[in-house]
Amino acid sequence: MSAPLLWADGLCVAYGRVDAVRDVSLSVPEGSIVAILGPNGAGKTSLLGAIMGVLRARGDLRFRGQALAGRAVEQRVADGMSLVPEKRELFVTMSVEDNLRLGGFRRRGSADYGDTLEEMWRLFPRLKERRAQLAGTLSGGERQMLAMARALMSRPRLLMLDEPSLGLAPLIVKDIFRTVAALRQTGVSILLVEQNARAALELADHGYVLENGSVVLQGPASELREDERVIAAYLGIKTVAR
Repeated sequence: MSAPLLWADGLCVAYGRVDAVRDVSLSVPEGSIVAILGPNGAGKTSLLGAIMGVLRARGDLRFRGQALAGRAVEQRVADGMSLVPEKRELFVTMSVEDNLRLGGFRRRGSADYGDTLEEMWRLFPRLKERRAQLAGTLSGGERQMLAMARALMSRPRLLMLDEPSLGLAPLIVKDIFRTVAALRQTGVSILLVEQNARAALELADHGYVLENGSVVLQGPASELREDERVIAAYLGIKTVAR
């Protein structure tokens, strides 16, 4: 069995004396979608920050079999990792197209740079319609699409998404998750932090549940969808109509 694309063992993140992530171990197999569920304050965003190198962490973290200790954020991007943060962090005074070009800055001059941009227009046709529009004037759903497209411009092997459905209308959420599912078909692996547990588990192959910075439950997504603890805490308690 081949080694997973991403592998973490005993990962810990602390803010001063406060532990945000405690001894977390997880793996993301090549070509898979892995969901991380949990309440607010569970440490999900801190976990992604540690994997991306934004936050200092203890423990063993490997990507494509190579240790990530000491590698800066830009080196991890070059390795094939990309993160779409919860707040999207767009360049709001720049156009949609310029945001995308900045996302692919490292690959400027490569033979397929133009092809990648065209691929983003095909994947997100609404962005093509707004290519000259300032990012700060986009709707919430369009901003999320732009954040994802910008991250994909670097041609990542692993795309990490932090709450992609946050604050979006249900129809837009369906579009976002449909796009995430399509990305798997292109060979991109996904690590998905999401509070919409039902949608995440319908999409994912495997899931982890974090509470107070620790993994309290993990398993195939199909099994987590039927787990009584997950149903009660995240999917809603099933009741019998009278």
